[in-house]
Amino acid sequence: MQVSVETTQGLERRLTITVPADSIDSAVKSRLQQLAKTQRINGFRPGKVPVSVLQKRYGQAVRQEVAGEAMQRNFYEAVMQEKLNPAGMPTFELKNDKHGEDLEFVASFEVYPEPEVKDLDKIKIEKPVVEIQDKDLDAMMETLQKQHATWKEVKRKAKKDDRVTISFVGSIDGEEFDGGKADDFPLELGKGRMIPGFEKPLVGAKAGEEVVAEVTFPEDYHAEALKGKDAKFDIKVTKVEGLSLPKVDEEFAKLFGIEDGNVDALKDEVRKNMQRELDQTLKAKLKEDVIAGLLEKNEVDLPQALIDQEIEALRQQAKQRFSQQAGGNTANMPELPNELFADNAKRRVSVGVLLGEVIKKNDLKVEDERVEALIESMASAYEDPQEVIEYYKSNEELMQQMRNVALEEQAVDWIASQAKVKEVKKAFDEIMNKQA
Repeated sequence: MQVSVETTQGLERRLTITVPADSIDSAVKSRLQQLAKTQRINGFRPGKVPVSVLQKRYGQAVRQEVAGEAMQRNFYEAVMQEKLNPAGMPTFELKNDKHGEDLEFVASFEVYPEPEVKDLDKIKIEKPVVEIQDKDLDAMMETLQKQHATWKEVKRKAKKDDRVTISFVGSIDGEEFDGGKADDFPLELGKGRMIPGFEKPLVGAKAGEEVVAEVTFPEDYHAEALKGKDAKFDIKVTKVEGLSLPKVDEEFAKLFGIEDGNVDALKDEVRKNMQRELDQTLKAKLKEDVIAGLLEKNEVDLPQALIDQEIEALRQQAKQRFSQQAGGNTANMPELPNELFADNAKRRVSVGVLLGEVIKKNDLKVEDERVEALIESMASAYEDPQEVIEYYKSNEELMQQMRNVALEEQAVDWIASQAKVKEVKKAFDEIMNKQA
């Protein structure tokens, strides 16, 4: 086998490969001899069909089959010989396939880039330093109370976060319009469910009062006839309800799996959960900042084959989400164009290539301790963490996924160690609310 390598442009390569004639001709002859044992042709006994007869009938098809196999086999031998790393499948162009002459073909493909990752010391990262304070725990406990709160009718004026029951009629230039009327309609104030201005006169209103809301429908309102129109709503308040929070006591603690109802144990568990979510958020922020800096400082030439693969993966993920939302019905699902996923695909491929290069150049190996910590952290959110840990450890595919995550984290940490990191004190709610 003779091989010549040509760089056409960027990451594209052309291999011209020549395979000796005798290896192809002998393979064709051997394949025809095998056919002679099984083919039935009138005028010849089974197994006695001359190879010359089979050559006339099947020779061309057999040669095409042998040539196709030879191109695949010799291509992989050639890229190993030339130490090339193909990104995606090649396209083959057959140049010569005549009997008695060397088989010659051209394989065109793209190779994985080998970028020089540089300027990591110029990446600037702001690293939040956060401690969970008692006030943060108190706020979280109040959130849990609200999740189990009940509505209780009150005689006072309505305020934000109350629920009012109202009846209303909407009109434009004195004429009622379709969809602008409702009776006994429950509305939580402050949730932004209605168009801007609708809730304003309701804050401060009591049950039995009538108020008027003057509003302007947004230009992007879903009903074409109402876009940008000024309207008036005559509203009657029939009921005002406020949230009644449960007491933080033994019964409340038992709602969250604290069997003995110990309130302090509940608070300890809540704080642990808050710390776990905080750690995950800070880790995600660090990764986001590191990757943003890495991409900013390093442009990389990408193989179209990898981008196309990533586009298809993103398309399949989107289809799966749509299918779940549609209850498994995908009959009316539109074809999703490549342009919808192209930018995200390019970014993901760029990140993968650059992190892969960091891992390779610095000879990073998976740290077993990090894999263990990842699994334990993930499992701690479940009722029986040990059961989840054992399930992961018994599944090699899941374990490999966790090793990949761990190795990526190690690469991110290594880049962060080279960057300019500035620690800044932040409040818990500032970090978590920003995430939300």
